[in-house]
Amino acid sequence: MSNKFLLLGDEAIAQGAIDAGLSGVYAYPGTPSTEITEYIQASKTAGERQIHSKWCTNEKTAMEAALGMSYVGKRALVCMKHVGMNVCADAFVNAAMSGVNGGLVVVAADDPSMHSSQNEQDSRFYGKFALVPVIEPATQQEAYDFIKIAFDLSEKYKIPVLFRIVTRLAHSRAVVTTGNERSENPLQYPSNPGQWVLMPLVAKVRYKALISDQDKFLQESESLSINKYYDGEDKSIGIIACGIAYNYLMEHYQDGCPYPVLKISQYPLPKKQIMQMRHECNALLIIEDGQPLVEEMIRGFMDDGIKVYGKLSGDLPRTGELTPDDLIKVLHLDEKQYYRPSEQVVSRPPALCMGCGHRDMYAALNEVLREYTDAKVFSDIGCYTLGFLSPFHAIHSVIDMGASITMAKGAADAGQFPSVAVIGDSTFTHSGITGLLDAVNANANMTIIISDNLTTGMTGGQDSAGTGRLEQICIGMGVDPAHVRVAIPLPKNMEEMKDIIREEINYPGVSVIIPRRECIQTARRHAKKQ
Repeated sequence: MSNKFLLLGDEAIAQGAIDAGLSGVYAYPGTPSTEITEYIQASKTAGERQIHSKWCTNEKTAMEAALGMSYVGKRALVCMKHVGMNVCADAFVNAAMSGVNGGLVVVAADDPSMHSSQNEQDSRFYGKFALVPVIEPATQQEAYDFIKIAFDLSEKYKIPVLFRIVTRLAHSRAVVTTGNERSENPLQYPSNPGQWVLMPLVAKVRYKALISDQDKFLQESESLSINKYYDGEDKSIGIIACGIAYNYLMEHYQDGCPYPVLKISQYPLPKKQIMQMRHECNALLIIEDGQPLVEEMIRGFMDDGIKVYGKLSGDLPRTGELTPDDLIKVLHLDEKQYYRPSEQVVSRPPALCMGCGHRDMYAALNEVLREYTDAKVFSDIGCYTLGFLSPFHAIHSVIDMGASITMAKGAADAGQFPSVAVIGDSTFTHSGITGLLDAVNANANMTIIISDNLTTGMTGGQDSAGTGRLEQICIGMGVDPAHVRVAIPLPKNMEEMKDIIREEINYPGVSVIIPRRECIQTARRHAKKQ
């Protein structure tokens, strides 16, 4: 029985996975992927079926847990933002080598324009790197429909499937028509369990099998089950449109595009249809949101003089989100027919919430560090990253999840003093713990501030893996209990906080300070519930 719902792209993926017979979703919150897991957590159907939906400590543990669920025959979904692919890459790439049992789909939500990210990484490269099929929907309806196709493809070829979306699709709504619910898989073990042991003897055999499967993946792509070839009368140019870029194209041609269009929703690229377009058209235009992955590949196997337009040719912007306006010039459209965004809208940079405990932590830290020459603060990914902006200007580096502690250690190894790391409670359990172990083993002269707001604040207040246990974790890792200090970051406690920071900076070894106060946003929500 079908129903209609107004869904975000993320929510369409979640509902599609539930209806596909999902048994577990594994994720670490990260914009723009967070709402997939949150939707499943709130779903009545998922609750009744007891679909696993607890947050994981990081993306690597998520990928590995999902692989374990797949091993015993169940369907599992892994969700993350694009930079999370870097964290889970070891398990993701090796899962292509071991293969899967129950269907395993990895959703990577890319963030062109870096709305909430430190880079514009394109996850399609990971699919190409791991030699696995990639699916890229253009609409919310396709996000719902294609997630089922992804599970089918995964189980047909016993391979993980990468499912790539972008921010604009993840966070926009459309009406989605749902279909019938499938039953979950029963427990069933791999018919060839030996292939899951990736010793060199096994891995060499598996790698040959993976290479031989590439022709099958290509045939699936060329069957045009979800890739579509639309013919056009004007052969002066052929257009290859990937994922959401197809929507941006068709906004200009609501009555039909006059040029031939190949809509790419599944990779590897359907070479047969691309060659058909090449022979019929005088030139090719490649439109894709993200990096010029397809354009590079087209130029690679079509180096015969045909003109190829796209990002590499300079006809489309190389950075930022692709937009319908970006296509106006290259398609020779009348610019006057289209609305431009208002140039009078004043941008408002993000800032720490008023009443946030991070504010009081930075205020105390800044005052103490003025007493030292060339103090350096290595920060991390989270709300507290906003300490770089006015009025604090308190941090000197932010690279990736967990890098604060290890960078501060490296600087301390080089003789930097004071060397301070600032990290949040969720980021600490995500990927800061191993850096702390390195610091303890080296007895580095550094101070670590774990700014604990009792939640994963930056992505909306999800559970934090180390809540209530940070002191025990640090002591268990080998930090001297006398130098694991807890403070309540409030203006009235400013002098106490400054004394603690000063004492621990002057301690010649690893010290940890935990300023702890609940996130002001989650505190308000809890107060309303009460």
